[in-house]
Amino acid sequence: MTNHTDESWAWPESRWRAAVDKVRAGRSLMPARWKDGAKVCVALSFDPDHETGTLREGSTSVGRLSQGQYGSRAGTPRILDLLRRHDIKASFFVPGVVAKLYPDEQKRIVAEGHEIGMHGWIHERTSPLPENVERELMARAFDTLTKATGQQPVGVRVPSWDFSPNTLKLIREMGLLYDSSLMADDEPYELVEAGVPTGVVELPVEWIKDDAPYFNMNRFEAHRPYTPPSGVLEIFRREFDGAVAERGLFLLTMHPHIIGHRSRMAILEELVRYMKATPGVWFATHEEVARYCKEQAR
Repeated sequence: MTNHTDESWAWPESRWRAAVDKVRAGRSLMPARWKDGAKVCVALSFDPDHETGTLREGSTSVGRLSQGQYGSRAGTPRILDLLRRHDIKASFFVPGVVAKLYPDEQKRIVAEGHEIGMHGWIHERTSPLPENVERELMARAFDTLTKATGQQPVGVRVPSWDFSPNTLKLIREMGLLYDSSLMADDEPYELVEAGVPTGVVELPVEWIKDDAPYFNMNRFEAHRPYTPPSGVLEIFRREFDGAVAERGLFLLTMHPHIIGHRSRMAILEELVRYMKATPGVWFATHEEVARYCKEQAR
């Protein structure tokens, strides 16, 4: 006879309610007005996963590692050149291993005025990790980025947005300002842990505002690009237009080894030109957005 006691439909209310209440969206941190009266805030972010997307799986596939190297050799330089031409500052969420592989890349990112935030150690899957292991990897990543950049990171984006039941506790232990891994709203909000407001700012992400679901490719899995760049541009523009209409936040997540190809950089260029042609846009790093929202909430 099959034992169904661990099926979710058989859980007592205390079990499913505890799971739901572990980490929740609390009060909105959407400011009454953006800096200098801007109508919309744009926060561009890039996750230079490079080779760690392969290494985290225990794989040493030369082909896939070369795809990651493309991100550093071609993608990141193109992105930085675009940001410099348009005088935009962005946030880069860097795994600790990537900082060790490419120290000069991190120095250039910081030298050009961009933010570097935490993005795991080796882009590990976080949710299966024991608490002590997750804590050690976060500390290792923090120390590595601090040494590589000369600045302590103030924010984190969990690899693959795989936020564990212990992640918020560890973010609070480290005294970080913000997280950018969760999806409970379009606008910034305060994270609540087991019913207790934490003071941690959440800058929410979403898969529809990420280049990977549209463009990523893995020949051994079911990941196949199917959306033309023009289609992705339309989605991103509509999300931006919606943020303008609601005077909200437009936060976009991209990856150098994905967006950094020529046909895709063309749509990023077009999107940036479109946004800059819109009156009242504040382009900001994630740190700037989080600090502004938290200060205005006081």
